[in-house]
Amino acid sequence: MRQLDRHIRNTVIASMAVVVALVVSLDLVFTLVDELGETGQGSYSVFNALSFVLLTTPTSIYELLPFTALGGALIGLGILASNQELVVMQSAGVHVWRIVAAVLKPTLFIMLLSLLLGEYVSPPLEQLANSNKALQLSGSASIGSEQGTWRRVGNEFIHINAIAPGGETLYGVSRYRIDANRQLVSASFAESAQYQREPENAYWRLSNIRESLIEPGSISTANYLQEDWMVDLSPELLSVLLVEPDKQSITGLLRFARFFEAQGLDSANYFLAFWKKLLQPLSTLALVMLAISFIFGPLREATTGFRVFVALGIGLLFTILQRLMEPASLIYGFNPLLAVLMPIALVGALGVYYMRQLR
Repeated sequence: MRQLDRHIRNTVIASMAVVVALVVSLDLVFTLVDELGETGQGSYSVFNALSFVLLTTPTSIYELLPFTALGGALIGLGILASNQELVVMQSAGVHVWRIVAAVLKPTLFIMLLSLLLGEYVSPPLEQLANSNKALQLSGSASIGSEQGTWRRVGNEFIHINAIAPGGETLYGVSRYRIDANRQLVSASFAESAQYQREPENAYWRLSNIRESLIEPGSISTANYLQEDWMVDLSPELLSVLLVEPDKQSITGLLRFARFFEAQGLDSANYFLAFWKKLLQPLSTLALVMLAISFIFGPLREATTGFRVFVALGIGLLFTILQRLMEPASLIYGFNPLLAVLMPIALVGALGVYYMRQLR
């Protein structure tokens, strides 16, 4: 039985590896073409574009793992079905659920790999890639709304052109302060900011500041070489500002969502990304279960090409359902956890239903 389990496991793992290689290679080509379109802006060169693509490759692998597991399970089991190996196994008295268990072993490895990539490997590399790109495209010359990030902190709206890796150095910091009546009272621009850690407190030291004070009937300007900026923004929080929520770590998302809540800002987008990443292993498991049920059911005699087509269709429908539920939770205000769980539960229930029909 161990030898049989090993044969099934190796077939499925090999199929998953082939699917990962093909899908990620295509994604890399399209991403590189997209990045090459931005070369020539600032100091962003072809080499920088290639470096960006390589640094973001773990993120691409992480995002595609559930669908490559789905395709690998369909193709791997499909090969066994086409060679009549599944029929021979069942004729020899091997129960269907024993075969399912053998397929789920590599799936559990994919689920663990997904958690490790999403928490420890992908986010820091994504932060480094985005920080380097922002520096090369924007730098500290002036405010550029296409690059960098906008945030509200207290009574200030701030824009940061670029954040150096680690988050302790900022470039191009624009600050717009409003009063209780939502009237603009000052605007300033600092070329850079350095985080200062003191025993009693921590703050940002701004350099080369240009400030405009807006009063009824007059505007006064002033220049400063340095200014201490007391604000509750740690480098740990800033280091993820240039990274989209879906590409941040699970712990980082939770920390940043709580920070948004403390500031009285909308944190639903970050909680949505948090639940999506935390439950991604369940997405992988549900998709693989559906793939297994199809192989023992309607796709038992299908060709490999048709199985690939079905895998693409299932992945597309699952993605569409996710993309519909996620913004719906933000617009209508229902629990982000529910929005993430519904597509997973639907796919999982469909897989269990088909598997029960085999009895």
